[in-house]
Amino acid sequence: MVSVTFHTPSSKPGTSNVPERRSPPSPAPQAWIRPVALLLVGLGLGATVGLTLTAETMSQFDAPGGVAIFLGSLTGLVGMYLALVMVLLISRIPVIERLLGLDGLVGWHRRLGPWPVSLLVAHAVIVTIGYAQAAKTGLIHEVGTVVTGFPFMIIATVGLGLMVIAAIVSIRAIRSRLSRETWWLIHLSMYLALALSFAHVIALGPSFVGHPVTRWVWSLVWAATAGVVIVYRFCLPVVRSLRYRLKVVEIRPEAPGVVSVICSGRHLERMAVSGGQFFSWRFLTRGMWWQAHPYSMSALPRPPYLRLTVKNVGDHSAAVSRLKPGTRVAIEGPYGSFTRHAQHRQTAVLIAAGIGITALRSLLEDLPNGARPIVIVRASREEDLVFRSEVTELVKSRKGKLHELVGPRHKVLVDRRTLMKLVPDIGRRDVYICGPEHFVADIVELVGRLGVPEEAVHHEAFSL
Repeated sequence: MVSVTFHTPSSKPGTSNVPERRSPPSPAPQAWIRPVALLLVGLGLGATVGLTLTAETMSQFDAPGGVAIFLGSLTGLVGMYLALVMVLLISRIPVIERLLGLDGLVGWHRRLGPWPVSLLVAHAVIVTIGYAQAAKTGLIHEVGTVVTGFPFMIIATVGLGLMVIAAIVSIRAIRSRLSRETWWLIHLSMYLALALSFAHVIALGPSFVGHPVTRWVWSLVWAATAGVVIVYRFCLPVVRSLRYRLKVVEIRPEAPGVVSVICSGRHLERMAVSGGQFFSWRFLTRGMWWQAHPYSMSALPRPPYLRLTVKNVGDHSAAVSRLKPGTRVAIEGPYGSFTRHAQHRQTAVLIAAGIGITALRSLLEDLPNGARPIVIVRASREEDLVFRSEVTELVKSRKGKLHELVGPRHKVLVDRRTLMKLVPDIGRRDVYICGPEHFVADIVELVGRLGVPEEAVHHEAFSL
């Protein structure tokens, strides 16, 4: 078997180029899981609307403010339900994560994102209007009465404020001006916001007051959601980190502004991971221990070694290049469906730009000999072609073809003409695309116009 040029420190044992036996990755989810998941989400939404409808009577609609209070209750419950769905999307449930992949999760998160906050703001405004109509008082006066006179309303108001702030900083024009660390901390407040909002729903919601069964069901749904988050976002990462006990053994420059971090650990042969996947890495050193960042593996594990490769594009990635050997590492993952297990056709074309070569390189290593891939690598300069010799050897061993497109973006284009020339049979191949967000979006649109069906297009974008 042709070896991969994954060099580890020469003074360390176990540097053989013969791949170690690894645990097989988790199988791809069955096709029926997606429609079933959508059906369950739809049924949950229907049940939420049903709770609001069954809690009202015609006499309540006829009373002053009755219609507004009903609409406010409806928008509030639906908004909270959609917020729970969003939490589940980012809770790293393995089957959901493998089904949608990182880009799919981010896409659904962005589509759903405006709805919970908008509905909850509408809920606060409409309910207050309804109470003002019922009490025959002014709206401003009623705001003070609702916030200070109703149980749990002060903390619920704080929770809504945190949601609004998180939504505002997630607007692309604002988010692009913030560091990832600042955005992440603000976004993390959504967990606190939902926790603060729970009590007032149970205490004041018409669907729950005097309805102990619905109150218990709603409480169990929230408790289950919180349990999933705790297990998959906190408990499992701790268990995996303790199992593998990774630590940094070398920081190796690869290209201008690009370094590889070589980690050593134990039991890496048991790590069920596929080429193309990524981990969230938490480096347990001063100033970095409190945040985890996603970085792709740039090679399959070589027990007892694991390699990630990082480009300096922000405060955290710049700090990675200054890590000291011996630094302990905690991990979450592996994540991502950008793997060979997503492939539908017999052959594939792999397209990468910039630091997207990291995921493509480990994916390429995971392809079987004789896979005949066509690999297209885009870079602005020759020195930016990271892992050039490794990729060349991997493509050769798999009887594929490598095309390097080097030069300024306005001169060296990856357009329709280029793709048809380099990959004449692209319509019969799976297409894997990895790189900056704008590059991935452009290529996904382009291959769609070339007749590649959506299910045969797999992509991973590097963005905030």
